[in-house]
Amino acid sequence: MACRVLGWAVPPPPRLTRRFLFIFTLSLSCTYLCYSLLFCCDSLMQSRGLGEHRCLLIQNVGGKKLLQKSPYCSLEGPAPSAASPGAPALSSAPAPAPRLATTNHSGTPKLGTKRLPQAIIVGVKKGGTRAVLEFIRVHPDVRAVGTEPHFFDRNYDRGLDWYRSLMPRTLESQITMEKTPSYFVTKEAPRRIFNMSRDTKLIVVVRNPVTRAISDYTQTLSKKPDIPTFEGLSFRNRSLGLVDMSWNAIRIGMYVVHLESWLQYFPLAQIHFVSGERLITDPAGEMGRVQDFLGIKRVITDKHFYFNKTKGFPCLKKTESSILPRCLGKSKGRTHVQIDPEVIDQLRDFYRPYNIKFYETVGQDFRWE
Repeated sequence: MACRVLGWAVPPPPRLTRRFLFIFTLSLSCTYLCYSLLFCCDSLMQSRGLGEHRCLLIQNVGGKKLLQKSPYCSLEGPAPSAASPGAPALSSAPAPAPRLATTNHSGTPKLGTKRLPQAIIVGVKKGGTRAVLEFIRVHPDVRAVGTEPHFFDRNYDRGLDWYRSLMPRTLESQITMEKTPSYFVTKEAPRRIFNMSRDTKLIVVVRNPVTRAISDYTQTLSKKPDIPTFEGLSFRNRSLGLVDMSWNAIRIGMYVVHLESWLQYFPLAQIHFVSGERLITDPAGEMGRVQDFLGIKRVITDKHFYFNKTKGFPCLKKTESSILPRCLGKSKGRTHVQIDPEVIDQLRDFYRPYNIKFYETVGQDFRWE
């Protein structure tokens, strides 16, 4: 009142008070921000396992093992503690670290590991090896190389690391396979495969050797139209019935001769023979026996096949993973060249003793006579 009476002006609030309020508010904001950042960093470190990791404990409950997550523990492992009476024992061994999947350039994970093959289709050329490979690749427990590596006959000097690099990635439960039909007639192949792994399972697709030779010639003729006739290549002297065993198309069909080299390194139980004829008339039956030989469940059955009348052999039906049915390429199922029936009879006579001995050796009659 005295100030008003005397006409004095009321002094404004001091600037010091306003500055104090501003600094105090700013300090509270910074404190809250720092606390939030520290909390987030701590959460990230725990979730990523930096500094600490979760221990996996195996607990026996009612005779069953249960995998449980424990609270976070240090990298040195939990401190030993006395178990309470009646409490189930816990495994003190740390759980093995899971194998991480590698990634390709696109960032997509690559599952599995490249392994040397556990099973190889070693022969024979023009016997039906491509069909067996394509059919068995439908099985989820089999992964196979699409192209022929020719490692044990042409590329052996490149080494096993190079060979392994060609293989597809497989899981522990899957079988790695490849096919190169020329292995069967390569003298060094049995020893080389044995040196890689004596447990390798071998698959040989065989076919009537006369029909096989004609098919072989037909394929060569499509690439080299100027080659001599089939009759001219098959005989050194046709009038005397002297077959030219040096011609590769003839030599391949002498199955028992080549088999002797393989039996020096592998027991017969480790070699499975597929009938090229039954592969056409009963593909499910033949592939069922292949699956049994490989020790995998019979997944490939009748429902996977249909007969292609144009090609004259079975094809795979459309699956969930494919838009169209899968049939072998244009080079498969060619119409064979016409051969003089007398030439065919002469070749049958030539192969008969080899076939009979082959039947006796493998314990299976392929009925080619």
